[in-house]
Amino acid sequence: MPLPSDEFERFLAGIRAFTRDRLIPAERQVEAEDRVPEDIVAGMRQHGLFGLTIPPEYGGLGLGMEQQVRATIEFTQASSVFRARFSTTLGLGSQAILHNATEAQKRRTLPRLASGEWTAAFALTEPEAGSDAGNVQTAARRDGAGYVLNGRKRYITNAPEADLFVVMARTDPRSTDHRGVSAFLLEAGAPGLTIRPPDRKLGQHGSHISEMIFEDCRVPAENLIGDTEGIGFKCAMDGINVARMHVAATCVGQAMRLIDEALTYALERRQFGKPIAEFQAIQIMLADSRAEMLAARAMTLETARRIDLGERPLGDMSCCKYFASEMACRVADRAVQILGGAGYVTAHAVERLYRDVRLFRIFEGTSQIHQLIIAREMMKQAGAGAR
Repeated sequence: MPLPSDEFERFLAGIRAFTRDRLIPAERQVEAEDRVPEDIVAGMRQHGLFGLTIPPEYGGLGLGMEQQVRATIEFTQASSVFRARFSTTLGLGSQAILHNATEAQKRRTLPRLASGEWTAAFALTEPEAGSDAGNVQTAARRDGAGYVLNGRKRYITNAPEADLFVVMARTDPRSTDHRGVSAFLLEAGAPGLTIRPPDRKLGQHGSHISEMIFEDCRVPAENLIGDTEGIGFKCAMDGINVARMHVAATCVGQAMRLIDEALTYALERRQFGKPIAEFQAIQIMLADSRAEMLAARAMTLETARRIDLGERPLGDMSCCKYFASEMACRVADRAVQILGGAGYVTAHAVERLYRDVRLFRIFEGTSQIHQLIIAREMMKQAGAGAR
């Protein structure tokens, strides 16, 4: 159940203050040092950010989807790198466990994830398995009282920091699709698991992605999520669907920050004897950005409310992620244009935000994948209506 309204509003006010007083002032340090300081991670734990999606019986806040979206919009008005530090716990990690694991597995892992004692990472993507999530090649061979994993994962967010990995691996070597894929719980430091040094990236500095290599990595049989082989794809989608709503909300928060930065600059910067905000060309870019941001915010909140009512609007969830991520990139481009040279140098937040938001059109399903999902769901509904 969601938090009561008054309790949630107090929680939201605390997040808003944390974002304003701690996160935004630390953005340049995070960019320069390529890491989120531990005192800020401790603050995230204290505010319950690792447990937003985890039910109270496992130590989390158990926010409803609308509340999750509203909270995300608040803390992502700071650098999205901060959100990345706990996002893999919120969606991809915890939800696979919450909806599929045995009660013993939940009791062992979810309270540690909710408190932030553990950071989760989600190990799905491979050289041949990204958008084609069912094409996992990492193999899990049954061997006595456990499994032996061999294979390679890449672009795994928070892999260097993670304490617990949700790993997708193929348990049926004869299968050629998602039905042969299973999900495992693997703790950091397991023999046979190597985490490579973090990849260098265009943006999102301070959030780390790494390659994972499994070489005869042994996993106890009790770490098979749900004690059932072949449900790996369901585990993945339970996390991915939540994460897509969070990404849409993140794009709204980032767009709000970009608009604020662009408007502030336009009001202060003077050319031809007056603020550039008085020029129609600048006003048009500001207005377009505001209108698109509000559209993304409205559709994301409306879809979140439907999820809270028990619906599973997959096509509209994809609409949210697709539209919001494309919108954020358009807003970022306009912000750079409004700032001109100032938007292209590292001294201004807009330059960094411009690089950071480009990721959102790629991960949790590319824009092109979401277009296909949207069209597929439309055709399904049309077919159901025809019958």
